[in-house]
Amino acid sequence: MHSEPLLLSIGAVAERTGLPVKLVRHWSDLGIAPPADRTEAGYRRYGPEAVARLDLARTLRDLGLGLSTIRDVLDRERELSEVATVHADALEARIRTLRLRQAVLRSVARRGADAEELTALDELVRMSAAEREAIVGAFVAGALEDTGTSTFGQGLLAALPELPAEPTAEQVDAWCELSALVRDPALAAALRRMAEYAARYSLASTAEDAGRAQQAEELTDSWVRRVSAAMDSGLAPDSPAADAVVTAVVAEWLPGQSGTPGAPDHDGPTARARLLEQLEMAADSRAERYWQLVCVINGRPVRPSLAPTGAWLMTALRTNPTPGARASTLETLYDMPGAPDGPGTGIVDAFAAVLTEVERLVSAVGPDRLADPTPCAEWDVRALLDHLVWENLIWAGLAEGSPPTDHGADHLGADHRAAFRAAASATMTAFRRPGMLERRYGPAPGRRLVEQLLIEMLVHGWDLAIATGQRPDFAEGTVEAVLPSVREIYGALPRTRGGSFAPEAPVPDGASATDRLAAFLGRRVS
Repeated sequence: MHSEPLLLSIGAVAERTGLPVKLVRHWSDLGIAPPADRTEAGYRRYGPEAVARLDLARTLRDLGLGLSTIRDVLDRERELSEVATVHADALEARIRTLRLRQAVLRSVARRGADAEELTALDELVRMSAAEREAIVGAFVAGALEDTGTSTFGQGLLAALPELPAEPTAEQVDAWCELSALVRDPALAAALRRMAEYAARYSLASTAEDAGRAQQAEELTDSWVRRVSAAMDSGLAPDSPAADAVVTAVVAEWLPGQSGTPGAPDHDGPTARARLLEQLEMAADSRAERYWQLVCVINGRPVRPSLAPTGAWLMTALRTNPTPGARASTLETLYDMPGAPDGPGTGIVDAFAAVLTEVERLVSAVGPDRLADPTPCAEWDVRALLDHLVWENLIWAGLAEGSPPTDHGADHLGADHRAAFRAAASATMTAFRRPGMLERRYGPAPGRRLVEQLLIEMLVHGWDLAIATGQRPDFAEGTVEAVLPSVREIYGALPRTRGGSFAPEAPVPDGASATDRLAAFLGRRVS
């Protein structure tokens, strides 16, 4: 004879499951754990299976499942594995959203964002991945509309930013910056100009485009290395020596132009003008920043800014529009009479007198003045002193045939006076060697090397005097004698950003020869 199963009151079920009585009643009403019977007074009675159902229901509820789904699982209308899979996917999506929200909040705290930016960041969190991509996609499509097909345009469309499911703080910051950048009409105009240029001069999009893009990357790496080496050595972009760098860059660039409309086939004014046009077209800082941000968001390596090296190369191209032209002009100039050889004194003696005056100016500079500004916007007094020392070391080394001095090194040490005296002594030793004035250094005889350094000492000595409240006491006759060479050498140079000198400045009536020299080389003279 079988005994009847033991039925439990709602209180006993609550005690066994650890759930409140009100919750047991509520879930019972929903069918999650229905009563097995009722007493004559209407009180609920539950069988042992109710405890098991309620235990499982609590577990599933803690995992975030809805009550209707829990009831379906308990009633075997849905398999638990199926529900678990669906819910795990939902939890994963929720976790991604929470992590993105966490990254956004940290970005707000880190960047000190204002209310407007916070609203934009909140929109970022609420958007789906497709909606985020559509923002930039619509911008790019609008910028490229009716520009034709080119590798550049296809590259833009193929490289849309995709914020990952778990972005880093850097990626969130990059997206915030990008979302503001794509609202700038100037960026759209810049990308459109680039696309139109690429469509005009590039081959139509073909299967070869990937190879051409790779060649372009390799070419960029190559010219950046060449120009960086020139910059590190202290080579000015508007110096005659920069022509050799331009020649090497053009030689590597020409093969990639094959097959494009009006492609140049040799180095010359046409080729250099085309390369300069391409560099100027690509020099927009907004477009460069766009690509950098896309790379950050997509987790790709970010190329350092090409602005410094690009400015150098563009200045070198403007200064040397025809291969060898400046060297030829200077060679003719160098072989002309007219070096500042005054009566009874030679160019080396004139230089020695200028160097002595510069040493006086250097010696008067105290350590407390090293951080003061100078007429050279990029340099403080210490940097200017370092340049004066480096100029002597580099020209002395050139005269001696020694390896060039590292331009980026610290040439002053702890005693700028001693450093200048030592460099000046090395220069004078090199310049006084027998035969140095007639020896050829490229197109120039040695006497013109002395003259070039004399000009450097005059103009930077003037800079140092102005910066430190002194007055340079250069011999007027020496400065007057060198002025024609200064005008001949530097007068035709384009005074552009990245060049050695600013546009010629006006001078007051009665200005000294030194002030007129400084003004001609772009200094403001009061």
